[in-house]
Amino acid sequence: MSPPPSSINAQLRQLIHYHLDNGFAENALFLAGRFHALDTRNADAAHLLALCNLRLGRYKAAFEHSKTKAAQAQHLGCVYVFAQACLALERFELGATALEKARGSWHGRNHWNKHSDTSRRHLPDAAACFCLLGKLWAAHGDTKKAIEYYVDSLKLNSFMWDAFTGLCDIGAVVRPQNVFNITPAMLESISQVAQNSHPAQLQDFSESNNPFVSRPDDDPFNPPTRSRGDVGLSMGGANLLSKLNGRNPAPNGRYHNNVETPVANGQDIDDDDLMMGEGGGPVMTERGPADIMHAPGRKIRMQPFAAVEDPPKMRPITSRARTKTNPSDGEQTDIPRPVNQNGHKRTVSGHSTHTQHTQASQQHVVDPTAAPPRRSARLFNSITSIGSARTTSRPPAAAPTRDLDTRERRELRRVRATGTKGRTATTSTVGRVVSGNRKPTLDATEPLEPKPRPLSAAAIAPPPPPRMASSTDTGREEEALKWLLDLLHRIGSGYRYLSRFESVKALEAFASVPIAQRETPWVLAHIGKAHYERAQYAEAEKVFKKIREKAPSWLDHMEVYSNTLWQLKDEVALGHLAHTLIDQDRLSPQAWCALGNASSLERQHDDAVKCFQRATQLDPKFAYAFTLQGHEHVANEEYDKAMTAYRYAITADNRHYNGWYGLGSVYERMGKFDVAEKHYKAATQINPNNAMIIVRMGMVLDKMKRLDLALMQYQNAATLDPRSIIARFRKAQILLKLGRSRESLDELLYLKDLAPDDPNIHFLLGRCYKKQRDRANAIRHLTIAMNLDPKSHGVIKEVMESIDQDDDGGWSSEEDR
Repeated sequence: MSPPPSSINAQLRQLIHYHLDNGFAENALFLAGRFHALDTRNADAAHLLALCNLRLGRYKAAFEHSKTKAAQAQHLGCVYVFAQACLALERFELGATALEKARGSWHGRNHWNKHSDTSRRHLPDAAACFCLLGKLWAAHGDTKKAIEYYVDSLKLNSFMWDAFTGLCDIGAVVRPQNVFNITPAMLESISQVAQNSHPAQLQDFSESNNPFVSRPDDDPFNPPTRSRGDVGLSMGGANLLSKLNGRNPAPNGRYHNNVETPVANGQDIDDDDLMMGEGGGPVMTERGPADIMHAPGRKIRMQPFAAVEDPPKMRPITSRARTKTNPSDGEQTDIPRPVNQNGHKRTVSGHSTHTQHTQASQQHVVDPTAAPPRRSARLFNSITSIGSARTTSRPPAAAPTRDLDTRERRELRRVRATGTKGRTATTSTVGRVVSGNRKPTLDATEPLEPKPRPLSAAAIAPPPPPRMASSTDTGREEEALKWLLDLLHRIGSGYRYLSRFESVKALEAFASVPIAQRETPWVLAHIGKAHYERAQYAEAEKVFKKIREKAPSWLDHMEVYSNTLWQLKDEVALGHLAHTLIDQDRLSPQAWCALGNASSLERQHDDAVKCFQRATQLDPKFAYAFTLQGHEHVANEEYDKAMTAYRYAITADNRHYNGWYGLGSVYERMGKFDVAEKHYKAATQINPNNAMIIVRMGMVLDKMKRLDLALMQYQNAATLDPRSIIARFRKAQILLKLGRSRESLDELLYLKDLAPDDPNIHFLLGRCYKKQRDRANAIRHLTIAMNLDPKSHGVIKEVMESIDQDDDGGWSSEEDR
């Protein structure tokens, strides 16, 4: 087998990106293996091989293939893939160190507003690197560094949503109004884009000059015959438009005008100028007004013919009558005939018919009647049938004569003599105002003044003044940016409030989101979670039901939905949800959490523990599954196992307040009230708006005989949630212990209206009336409590028998989940 050609690397690189862009990661990995085998020291080959493994979730392979180049900081792509693999493999410090070591290769890059359908960057910019550094240090536990990097990322790009949510999840103080704002860099970027591209020009550019965009007149089943060296109508190939535009084929096929093939990192092309994304082939770069659709000068146009020899197989088809007889042809191939400076006309192909170009004609023989290659079989048949009679008697193309020039003028007269009937815009440019020539005929002896070449039919009308276009486009872009940033500000405010457990404010923020955005699963899931945090389980159930109706495949926060149904004791709905989620995705931890909650509600605690253990195996960072597992161990009175599960939950997420709360409840059951108080305090510091945690802290203080501090905690809980029955009940109970029976009675009467069927409230009311020597009301409420809870008959009977004595006994029911 012959040695590989020099251009094989570029071809393999394009194919790899092509397959990645089209979702064929296995194909890309196979080709990346061929690329790497050709040159094992090539940094691009190592990067693409590691990238393909990363896309397939093979993190260890991505780590191995990128670590050598990442350690040397030779290739930014290798370093970035290495850092991502380290994040997945939990080698956080190693990945962060490698990315920080390569700071010189990414610091200062800013690719905001440079990604589009036709313009991409295959290497990260500074905002992306800062965000990844923030994730690495946050996972490593260095909160200070993580916050710094997240802030740096948002300063460069306000749309780095991961950086914003990362700050919120860490617990940093975030002000969304300062994050989601238009920066001066954004305004400068959109103004530059508006100045460099007019909408009409870009449309014509994308439709006529981009060889990777399909056009209506392209026939994919009968493509035009081109030589191997011809790469397209606008990419410097040896064809008609390439000659008219004065472009040369690049040596080795490497460069084309405004089209680039990615090269190895560190070579002579700046990585910022590469227009190939991680998953695509070469695409067109952004060009300024001077590069788009303006006819080049004559000198520029004539240079290629003397310097470059066209491919030997190139033989354009012959149809000079195409302009007259085929007016429906595409705009890209119908070119008007301008007048040259020396008084001689140019043919369709743009060549002068005068003999002064004999030197160029020797290098490249051009038929003066030649037209560009056909667009379809239909056009080819019509062209050849019309031009066949003329090709037999045509003079040799290499020696144009005066007779040919005269016949050319006759053809012009015929075109100009015809009216507008039956002509399209592509054939009516000859003799119109656009060329500056209003004469119906043209005398061969008439002296001609140099005139500028008219715009081709493929070009559009002259654009409006650049300043007007720039200001209009900039205004539109700025308006769109403001709207989008305002939307992110509203959603981000809700997320920020929810991360701080300010559920009321979070619901208000989400309510300000437009209805179309508010009805999306992501926003609805967070609205449901906010209701759940407020213990508004009925409202939360409605929201989660809506998610299941709109997006049955949505899995995020479904564990919260299952907990909501557990709190509502809805066995049927919870069982249906669990089995639906299991059928949908057996490898999702949310599905196993729902199944575990369903088993717990049926009091099958051992089965529930197995389900929660399976959820933690699928996602070791799923903190809530560890917490639910701990709850089941507490129900089985396995306190050591419960404490282990709660500690795992805290390890997975240090801000998971439920784990701290669970540890406090275990220590409380074990009688270690002082240790329980510390863990309750830790949970309160994370979530200061949860009334239940504060109530439990008050209960611990009550058991420690610190009644004043306990009363303060109950008052705080009642202030946070005025409708909290347990907070007001404990407050009334401690007031009664402190001898403040009147205040206790007021709280209990309020609670009686909130929960008239609660036996605890009637029992405490009976004791309160007993304190006040009101025997009738005391006996009445004690009797009601006995009827509501017959199991407590013995306790209530003892209180009724000692109606004339003072006591401080009491009982209540509690929920720990």
